[in-house]
Amino acid sequence: MTRKPGPARRSLAEAAASSVLRQMKIGGLWVDPEAIAASKGIAVKAKPDTAAGVSGMLIKVGDDFGIMYATHIPSRGFQRFSISHELGHYFIEGHPEALLTTGVHQSRAGFVSGDPFEQEADYFAAALLMPELPFKKAIADNDPGLACVEFLCKACETSLTATAIRYSSLTSDGIAALSSSGDTIDWCFMSDGLKQAKGLSWVRKGTPVPAGTVTARFNAEPGNVATGQRDAGKGQLNDWVGGDRPYRVTEEVVGLGQYGRTLTILTCKDLSLRAEAEEPDDDEDALIESWTPRFRP
Repeated sequence: MTRKPGPARRSLAEAAASSVLRQMKIGGLWVDPEAIAASKGIAVKAKPDTAAGVSGMLIKVGDDFGIMYATHIPSRGFQRFSISHELGHYFIEGHPEALLTTGVHQSRAGFVSGDPFEQEADYFAAALLMPELPFKKAIADNDPGLACVEFLCKACETSLTATAIRYSSLTSDGIAALSSSGDTIDWCFMSDGLKQAKGLSWVRKGTPVPAGTVTARFNAEPGNVATGQRDAGKGQLNDWVGGDRPYRVTEEVVGLGQYGRTLTILTCKDLSLRAEAEEPDDDEDALIESWTPRFRP
């Protein structure tokens, strides 16, 4: 049965990826998507002349499948994500029937498309390349912020952007990951910890980068983005998402080179959900008192 159009089914896509990992008996942090493709008899080849904006293709000829991935972006992390995105179209329920009516489907991976099929394949790719349990353990072993994203990026061999998005969805810390181009925000993902802030508003695509922020100053110099420069400073969460009370954040910014975008990581220590998060100072005495053992005389 052909699937009817509708919103992206994130939970289904991620469950499909988890099922593949279980079937392949993969339990570590690094995953080889080409080995997964080979296990299903799917040929994977590079395509150097892919059309602009196309990250890859899923091809079906008779009963045989093939994947071609773009190389115009030299990032190995992006290429691995593109291959995994095509595997998503292969494994997710309803995708082959809906997308391969002509035998060829061109994809736009990397959370840049509003099409629900493309979004589902992106969710699949993220869950496949950054498995939840080992990914969460690595988060717990590192301090929050851009350094954690970069550690996970290297360990999983994924792009900085995809890693930041996955990090924001699985961390217990107060984190927001944002992408911007010039003075405009492309997307924003917020962690559950950050969502504790009362009265915050969702940052939509096309929202202006707040004036006076580290990101705004950084993006004002195009060379910063093109050459992969970075900067950091202190700021206010409210400048980005509003809210009923002020929260301090650390704002870390890095230019993404030829992508033409900037990645911003906001970290708010006061909104962490980590079990070991410190209690507010005015509650410290009460906490000590509640845990003081009492013995009968």
